[in-house]
Amino acid sequence: MKRTLSLLLVLLMVFSIVACSPSTPDTTEPSTEEPATDPASEPSAEEPEEPAASGDEDWEIVVVPKDASNPWFVRMEVGVNEFAEETGLNVYQRGTPEIDATLQSQLIQDLIAADVDAICVVPVDPGSLEPVLKQAMDAGIVVIAHEGASLQNVHYDIEAFNNEQYGAFIMDNLAEAMGEEGVYTTMVAHVTNASHNEWADGGVKHQKEKYPNMQLLEEEPRVESEDNGDVAYQKAKELFKKYPDLKGIMGTSSFDAPGVARAIQELGLVGKAFTSGTGMPADNAELLKSGIVKSLTLWDPALAGKAMCALAVKVLRGEEITDGVDLGVEGYTNMTFKEGSETVLEGQGWITITADNVDSFGF
Repeated sequence: MKRTLSLLLVLLMVFSIVACSPSTPDTTEPSTEEPATDPASEPSAEEPEEPAASGDEDWEIVVVPKDASNPWFVRMEVGVNEFAEETGLNVYQRGTPEIDATLQSQLIQDLIAADVDAICVVPVDPGSLEPVLKQAMDAGIVVIAHEGASLQNVHYDIEAFNNEQYGAFIMDNLAEAMGEEGVYTTMVAHVTNASHNEWADGGVKHQKEKYPNMQLLEEEPRVESEDNGDVAYQKAKELFKKYPDLKGIMGTSSFDAPGVARAIQELGLVGKAFTSGTGMPADNAELLKSGIVKSLTLWDPALAGKAMCALAVKVLRGEEITDGVDLGVEGYTNMTFKEGSETVLEGQGWITITADNVDSFGF
């Protein structure tokens, strides 16, 4: 131990002498030769330097559904959370307490102020959302929509399918239940909802081409449910009482067909009046098993949420989006642009739910 201390003292004395000695100026002439460089250490002019991979991890991607409580969007959040877990990216869903276009616009303004990197939105009212989405894009934020095919201020809109074809698909289900004859009408959440109205238009067009013995109710060809099961129920009761010949209601919102079914049951019209439309399996299992509703149609909102996030990542990475783009999500592996559009991408994600398969979906 003493030897060690002695050695340390000697070293300290040497260091002090060196530190206090005047430095000798360097009189060497500067070299005019270029210093040798390692070609591998400099980026090539032909091959630009790749951005750091860790940049992906810093992105903040937010999914904004129509609201936070609707079972449809609760299911969507499952997919968003799965995407975050699978990729390790900062991805999450944030919704308003109720379906309200103004509240949704305010939420997006808050996200713009927070300087997020991407906003994935399911619009309540596409028209009223255009100005705030333009603000987002002007701020350099990537904007991806779902069920917003009419939106202009987006990088891309994802549809689980061709909307006209999906409307025809719902109509096929309704026509089968109605025996391909009788008077029917269409129900949408709001007449401003782009996708719901495209489905309804597609259904009507398909009926006129394929089911000549069915007739659209001329007096009220389209009614609103306000995305609310109780409103759908009340509207359906009024319609069936007002128009005794009415035999079917084609729904679009996930609340429409279940609400109409309640009215059919209450009015004693089971087997005489029919409905079909979009609906969640677990929420409507008993309805389907009872036979009041023969079938519902669906695409999995969890997969739609994941697909939006996957597309946002591709855009953030600067990848080119072309026909056939694969988002790595079932039903969204061969996305194609809607005819005449450079922003609307369509997948192949619809399914039919019946009493026979309703318990097989897990949600």
